Amino acid sequence: MPGPCPSEISDRGTLTILPRTAPSGALRGILLVAAAVFLFALADTVTKRLTMAFPVPLVVAVRYLASWLLVIAAFGPQNGRALWRTRRTGLVLLRSLCLAAASLTMGLALRTLPVGETVSIVYLAPFVVLLLAGPLLGEKVGLVAWIGASVSFAGVLAIMRPGGGLDPTGVAFALANVLFGTGYHLLTRILSRSETTAALMFHTMLTGWIVFLPFALMTLSAADPAPVDFLWMGILGVLATGGHILFTNAYRHAGAPTLAPINYLHLVWAALLGWLIFGHVPDSIALGGMAAILLAGLAVTLLSRSPTPAPQVE
Repeated sequence: MPGPCPSEISDRGTLTILPRTAPSGALRGILLVAAAVFLFALADTVTKRLTMAFPVPLVVAVRYLASWLLVIAAFGPQNGRALWRTRRTGLVLLRSLCLAAASLTMGLALRTLPVGETVSIVYLAPFVVLLLAGPLLGEKVGLVAWIGASVSFAGVLAIMRPGGGLDPTGVAFALANVLFGTGYHLLTRILSRSETTAALMFHTMLTGWIVFLPFALMTLSAADPAPVDFLWMGILGVLATGGHILFTNAYRHAGAPTLAPINYLHLVWAALLGWLIFGHVPDSIALGGMAAILLAGLAVTLLSRSPTPAPQVE
C-alpha cells in the first residue's frame, strides 16, 4: 500500500510549499522513499504468499487491524482526539472504501499473477490520475504527461498481451485495482487540503478492518490458519503502514520533484522479489513493457510540469 499522493506534504497532511532543502536533507528524503517502496514491494510479496493459501478477506482484515493499531500507536500520543476528527467525513469514508476495494482486488490479482507484472499493471493508475486531474481538479496536464501516459499504456498492453501466459482473471482484478486506486488518489488530492495525514490513515485502516471483518469470520473456520500465519498477516500490516510512515516523513526532508522518481523503484523491487521468492522471470516482451512503464514514469516526473503521478495502491 503506497503512501499519500506525492504532493508536498507537511506533518499535518495539508499541502504546503516546502523550503529549499540542503543536500543532506534531500538525500535523507530519497533514502526514506527508497525504503518505503521496498516495504511496499515486500508487502506485495507477502500478500501473494498469504493469498495463495488463505482467503483474501481474511488476510486483508488482519492486515488492516494491525495497521490500525500501528497508526494509533504512532500518531495517537501526539494527536489525541484529533486522530479521528475529520472535516469532510463523507469523502474520507469514500476514500477509505476505495482503498479497501483496491486492497481486495490487489490480493485477488496477486493470487494468480507474478508480483512484478501485477505491480507494473497497477502502476497504470498514476497516469490515469494524472490525466483526470485536469478535467476534474483543474490541474494543468502537459504534453509530456500525455506522451508518458501513452507509453505506459503500451507497456501495460505488452504485459497483458494474449499469449503472454497471465491469468485473465488476475489481469481483470489488477485492472479493477487501477480503477479503485485512481479514485483513492483523486480523493487524496482533494482531502489533503482539509484533513490531517493521521486522520486519513486512522479512518482508512479502521474502515478496511470493519469492511472485511464479517467476511474474514465467515472463512476463518474453513481456512484454519496457524498462529504463525496470523503473525505473517500482522507483519503484512506493519510493512504496509511502515511504508506509509516512511513515505510521509520523506516529504519533510525534500520536495516532490526530488522524491517522485524514486517511487518507481517499487517496480524494480517487485520484480527482484518475485524472482528471489517465487522464481518468476518475466519474458522479454513483458520485461520491455515493465521498462516502458518505468521510463515513462521517470520522464513524466523529471520533465513534466504537470502534477506528479501518485504511487501504486494496494
